[in-house]
Amino acid sequence: MRRIDPIQWLKYALCLLASFVVLFPPYVVFVNSFKQRHELADPFALPNSFLYLDNFKIVFERANIATSFTNIVIIIAITLVFNILFGTMVAYALGRFDFRGKSVILGSFLFAVIIPTITTQVVVFSIIKSLGLFNTLFAPILLYVGADIIQILIYLQFIRNIPYELDESAMIDGASLVRIYRSIIFPLLGPATATLVILKTINIYNDLYIPYLYMPKKQLAVVSTTIMRFASNNQAEWTLICATILLIMLPTVVLYLFLQRYIFSGVMSGAIKG
Repeated sequence: MRRIDPIQWLKYALCLLASFVVLFPPYVVFVNSFKQRHELADPFALPNSFLYLDNFKIVFERANIATSFTNIVIIIAITLVFNILFGTMVAYALGRFDFRGKSVILGSFLFAVIIPTITTQVVVFSIIKSLGLFNTLFAPILLYVGADIIQILIYLQFIRNIPYELDESAMIDGASLVRIYRSIIFPLLGPATATLVILKTINIYNDLYIPYLYMPKKQLAVVSTTIMRFASNNQAEWTLICATILLIMLPTVVLYLFLQRYIFSGVMSGAIKG
C-alpha cells in the first residue's frame, strides 16, 4: 500500500488555496457583469442569463469607452518611445564609460527608487500645474517618463552583459559612439526592450492614481478612471462597475497570455547574466 505523504498533500492544499484566492475576484467580476440589479442579492451566484448584455451597452454609452481606450493608447505609445530612447541612452553612457560622478548618478537612481511616491506628490503636482500641463495628456506622459527609472535599471542590467569587444571592433573600423549605439548596442537590447514594453504597458494601463489626479476632465478619462463614473459617495452601480472592469481587464489578460514568455525570459536573462 502506498504511503500517504502529508507534505505532498499540504502542497496540493496550498496550491488550491492560492488558486482560489487568485481566481475568486475575477469570477465575482465576471458573473456580476451579466446580472441585473435585483440579482445582486447574491453576488456569488451565477446570473440568470449570460446573454444579458445591457450592462456592457450602458457602459459604452455612458463611459465612452472608445475615447478612454484612445487616450490610454496615446499615453502608452508616447511614453514607451521616450522610455526606450532615454533608457537605452542613459544605460549606454553609464554601462560603457567611466567618468567622474558616475557612482553618484547610479546611487541617485537607486535612492530615487526607495523614496515613497506619495511623499513627493505635493511638489510634483505644483510643478505640473506651473508647467501648464494639468488636465492634459502630457501630465501623465511626463510623470511616466521622468519619475520612473525602471527602464534605466533594466537596460543597465542587460548592457553590462554585452561584450565590450564589439565596441572596440567598431571603433577600429571608424564607427562613432553614436553609430555604435545605433547599430550595435540598441539592436542587442531587444529582449530588454520587449520586457520593458510589456511591464510599462501593463503598469500604465492599470494605473488609476496619476490619471485621476492630473486629468480630472471628463474628455481625458482613461480606462481605469472610467470606473469612477459609476460610483459616488452614496451609492455604486456594481453591475456596471463589474462590466467596466471586465472590459478593461480583457486586453491585459490577452496581452499577458501571449507575451508572458518574453516577461519571464527577459527578467530571468538579466538576473542570471548579472
